[in-house]
Amino acid sequence: MPRVLQRIVGLAFHYPWLVSLAMAASLGAALASLALPRLLGRAVDQAHGLLIQGVAHAGEARHALLVTAAFVIGATLVRGAMTMWSGYLGELVSQKVGHDLRLQFFQQLQRLSFGFHDRIHSGDLVTRGMLDLEGARVFIQGGLMPILTLVLLLAFASWQMLATDLTLGLIGLAFVPFSALALGRMGFLLRVTWLRFQELMAQLTLTMEENLQGIRVVRAFAGKAFEMSKFDRASVDALAYSYNRITLRFRAVAVMQVTFNASMAGVLWYGGHKVAAGTMSVGTLTAYLAYMTLLQGPIRQIAMIFNAAARATSSGARVFEVLDLEPEIADAPDAKPLAPAKGVLRFESVDFGYVPGKQILTGIDFEVGPGQTLGIVGPPGSGKSTIANLIPRFYDVTGGTITIDGVDIRDVTLPSLREYVGLVQQEAFLFDSSIGHNVAYADPWAEEERIVGAAKTAQIHEHIVGLPADYETRVGERGVALSGGQRQRMSIARGVVPGPGVMIFDDSTAAIDAVTERRVRDALAEATRTKATIIIAHRLSSLMHADQIIVLDDGMVVERGNHAQLLKAGGVYADLYELQSRSDASATLEDVTLEGAPA
Repeated sequence: MPRVLQRIVGLAFHYPWLVSLAMAASLGAALASLALPRLLGRAVDQAHGLLIQGVAHAGEARHALLVTAAFVIGATLVRGAMTMWSGYLGELVSQKVGHDLRLQFFQQLQRLSFGFHDRIHSGDLVTRGMLDLEGARVFIQGGLMPILTLVLLLAFASWQMLATDLTLGLIGLAFVPFSALALGRMGFLLRVTWLRFQELMAQLTLTMEENLQGIRVVRAFAGKAFEMSKFDRASVDALAYSYNRITLRFRAVAVMQVTFNASMAGVLWYGGHKVAAGTMSVGTLTAYLAYMTLLQGPIRQIAMIFNAAARATSSGARVFEVLDLEPEIADAPDAKPLAPAKGVLRFESVDFGYVPGKQILTGIDFEVGPGQTLGIVGPPGSGKSTIANLIPRFYDVTGGTITIDGVDIRDVTLPSLREYVGLVQQEAFLFDSSIGHNVAYADPWAEEERIVGAAKTAQIHEHIVGLPADYETRVGERGVALSGGQRQRMSIARGVVPGPGVMIFDDSTAAIDAVTERRVRDALAEATRTKATIIIAHRLSSLMHADQIIVLDDGMVVERGNHAQLLKAGGVYADLYELQSRSDASATLEDVTLEGAPA
């Protein structure tokens, strides 16, 4: 807990001048507040003296009383101004820290490897980057800044009370140990409660995010009641912890309030006896009561500070947990930018597994150079997409090497590698922006001619120019305004724009009809004639023109050759080709395995 708070406070001191000014304003407000009890006590004594002295000295006493009243008004105005200025500066520092944390968190999400994103849900990351980050930020203004004022008020008021009358001071401060015990217990339990509450809020965010992304599925299968019950359960759990948190806080506040009032009653009783006995002036007792009243606000504020600290430690721990992670895939210390000469991509005895002990790929060997096309086919789960993800180094191989012109891709910088390798995936994700921005995402400064040329290559240009705003038309969230085939062609256009040296098409024409696919393939053949091209597909028509085709099964290459050679070999590839030719053009190797070789 202290380490997390120390780290949050350290972020505030990135703005030392603002923090110093805020603390100076807090100090000014505290000093002005501390002057009020003495001034009020003096005013009471002066008023009391005025009554005793009678008319003879009435003018002089009245003048002294007016001067004291002016000082009281002045101190009150100074306290108000300093409190306002301190609050403003505290909020300013807090917002700046929040801004810095948001940038750091988002940047970290861009750095972390695919392996991390495979393990954690995006809804949890959204909660950490929004709600948890806000909980950590608020401590700057709700915890750090009030502490200085609080310490000064408690220390000075306690010293004044004890120095004036030790017994009366001890009676007045008797509530402190009870309050400290209640606050300590509250702080510990609140931290646990806040941590669980943040986890439940992450679950709520996850539930809502999944529902919104799958809203069409929910409506299609009349799943509204089920989704509502699922969200309601998560919401009720979060509500229960909110009640628990409120109960803990107000229980501690109640203990502090009761013990404080008891102490004040003790001060009135004991001090009243001393005033009656003539051993204490009315003004001194008034000052005591004013100090007690002055302490009432900070005592209540302690509960708020503990609550803010508990929330900040639980929320901050969840934020820093992500910020402290090191990417699994990162540049080597001596990595250099990729400088390909010929641009020959080679797999040499490549092994890979997402989790230790479970191999996805075993002993994969192939080579593809500029102007050559490699086709990859295999049943679902055979490792086709894994090969595509290894080339831009989304994951690192567990055995063997992947090289470009003989240079291990682990020895080059990631940005240069990913600029050189273009990957068009089957799932065509589009941003809620214009068509032109989506096509030019890999190169935002691409000229209009290149954007239009890429769209023509992907056979989507004619559809775009028929839209009301052509290339300025917004595609909606995840490209909802386009069909599946149109989104895939947009994805192909986006992959063609930067002109990478290696092009990988991972089943990127699965949603395109056969006639359009043929036109896309012919256009891509022209656009990639000088590049190393890898085509992963289930439909053999997409890759039968390839210079070499490898057939995967259970992560291993079981057949290799061009289309004619594989047909002549009469193996699994030939069986699939015959099955697709005579029945279903979308049949896969899994169908061949299930049905057996056709007669």
